[in-house]
Amino acid sequence: MASTYTPLGVEKMATGENAGTWGTKTNTNLEIIEQFAGGYTTQAVTDGADTDLSVSDGSTGASLAHRVIELTGALTGARNVTLPIDVQQLYAIKNSTTGSQNVTVKYVTGTGTSVTWTGTDTGTKLIYGTGSGSNPNLVDLGFGDGDVTLTGTQTLTNKTLTSPKIGTSILDTNGNELFLLTATSSAVNELTYANGATGNPPTFTASGESNVGITLAAKGTGVIQLTSSMNPTISTSGKAMVLGF
Repeated sequence: MASTYTPLGVEKMATGENAGTWGTKTNTNLEIIEQFAGGYTTQAVTDGADTDLSVSDGSTGASLAHRVIELTGALTGARNVTLPIDVQQLYAIKNSTTGSQNVTVKYVTGTGTSVTWTGTDTGTKLIYGTGSGSNPNLVDLGFGDGDVTLTGTQTLTNKTLTSPKIGTSILDTNGNELFLLTATSSAVNELTYANGATGNPPTFTASGESNVGITLAAKGTGVIQLTSSMNPTISTSGKAMVLGF
């Protein structure tokens, strides 16, 4: 009975097969196992056609049998990188192709899900393949370079921040200072901002202790201005405005 092979190329030697070569073949198997446990390799993506990651039975040369794969190549159009239909593996894949083209990793056949790097995305994605049935899925676990890190610069979209602590400033989209923040030790008073429903204005309100004012201070010879378009009024139910000269 001849040897058979796993989807990632490990040789399953039959009893009585490969006399005198078990040591070499076992060592190769161990090297393949080491590769898909933590090995790194690069894979050039073909410009103009799909790049098929094929198995190398009994050999350490297959890209698909590595845990970490870095995709390379200069592209002029969207490209696919395909896996055999029966491969079950967890991959960390980095897109290092150039040309700002979409790169999709998918199974070679079937209608299961795939994972795509779009446009200028050159990040790393952690994905796994189910490799079962006629339409297996490739799933993006969402733990790649797009996640928030302590030192990275990321854009947060549709995230809810509950009581975030902000340092000394809030910057605009150009990185310029928009608001400077000064912390007061043991502060108890603050501003509360509320938006308004239809027909109602948004409000800035002093909050904290029972009686809290609001101070607006200009710098140097600068002045605090209320433009005519603002139609400034003081509510009769409000407190007196104190003008300092």
